[in-house]
Amino acid sequence: MKFEDYLENNVVIIEISGKIMGGEGSTLFHGRIHEYINQNKKKFIIDLSKVDWMNSVGLGMLITAMTTVKNAGGRLILVNITKIESILTITRLISVFEHYDNRKEAMKALTA
Repeated sequence: MKFEDYLENNVVIIEISGKIMGGEGSTLFHGRIHEYINQNKKKFIIDLSKVDWMNSVGLGMLITAMTTVKNAGGRLILVNITKIESILTITRLISVFEHYDNRKEAMKALTA
């Protein structure tokens, strides 16, 4: 798993690519989320369009990220979930995560 992160209109965009299976990438991911929260950045869009596959550890990574952001008074939205939609549906987490088809819709929701 790799990820790139940047700010756009005071919203943190994190683009994840590859296979989400935990490990060092997951640790770095959580570290970046905490860094942004410490900078008082609390709106996150996680773009999953380049994710090939995800296991249960990867799901746990996303759940932990969402919990961290919510506990800080923020909001986390998933976008482009097509490739992992079935695992989110099977685990019933589809109803737990706020999600949109694309980044434009998510940005609109966060900045409204």
